[in-house]
Amino acid sequence: MTEDIIIIGGGPAGLTAAIYTSREDFHPLVVAGFKAGGQLLLTTTVENYPAFPDGVDGTELVNLMRKQAERFGARFVDEDVVEVDLNTKPFRIKTSSQQYEAKCVILAPGASNRWLGIPSEQKFMGKGVSSCATCDGPFFKNKDVVVVGGGDTAMEDSLFLTKLAKSVTIIHRRNEFRASKIMQERVLNNPKIKVVWDSAVEEILGDEKVTGVRVKSLKTNETATIPANGVFIAIGYIPNTKFLEGKLDLDEQGYIEAIDEIHTGIDGVFVAGDVADRVYRQAVTAAGSGCKAAIAAREYIQNLGFDKNKRGMALL
Repeated sequence: MTEDIIIIGGGPAGLTAAIYTSREDFHPLVVAGFKAGGQLLLTTTVENYPAFPDGVDGTELVNLMRKQAERFGARFVDEDVVEVDLNTKPFRIKTSSQQYEAKCVILAPGASNRWLGIPSEQKFMGKGVSSCATCDGPFFKNKDVVVVGGGDTAMEDSLFLTKLAKSVTIIHRRNEFRASKIMQERVLNNPKIKVVWDSAVEEILGDEKVTGVRVKSLKTNETATIPANGVFIAIGYIPNTKFLEGKLDLDEQGYIEAIDEIHTGIDGVFVAGDVADRVYRQAVTAAGSGCKAAIAAREYIQNLGFDKNKRGMALL
């Protein structure tokens, strides 16, 4: 059986695409992955997603989106994609247990944070450790926070946090930042920001919540404790595109090269969400691109001569 639409990814982008396409009776197959939900699963309370004035748990938001898609007929496979063939039509999508065919594909596998890889980092996830300053920064008003990293993301996060936190301490492994010159100047000239050079976080400290970090100097091997209520890891993102290498155009970081946000270089293959977003990486922007990709996919299928009675109005 050839599916009309296969959506790869179970985060806000893929789930929104599933809601839109399922409402029109396409009955999309969503290959959501073993860890479906994306970055929202790393956030305890989401306060900046519309329609939730009191906030919503990240996992709950994902589950609500999925139920909404299932209500209209979307089907889900909770497996990872291991291989795709986008050179033949129908397109072929292979998971660890089965192979599928589709007339149209929406790629929304998302991106993963780079982490320090220390046990205490996972222990305090959602209890003071975060990878998203714009998402979780408001929880740390008038508190001391630490940012780990030296690129543009770390600079942007640090500057954003100065508007909320009492103090911001950047911990960087080198003696200079990798960020653009203008971002470095803004950070180094900000009186609320302190930089600890040539150092690495050995352990995140705390009981039920973060109380500080133990830092080791990479020059002297000496350690020191820095008090902090929050730790923001900003050492980069890894787009989940390993299975797409050599299959379509990726940039040097592995992000999908999108045309007009949602089109790829292959007719009938669309992209949505963080896998092509190097800037915003928000649930609401991912959902918006999932909507756009779904509408583009609908038009593509219709142009193939697909004809069904659609449910509802496509743009509502």
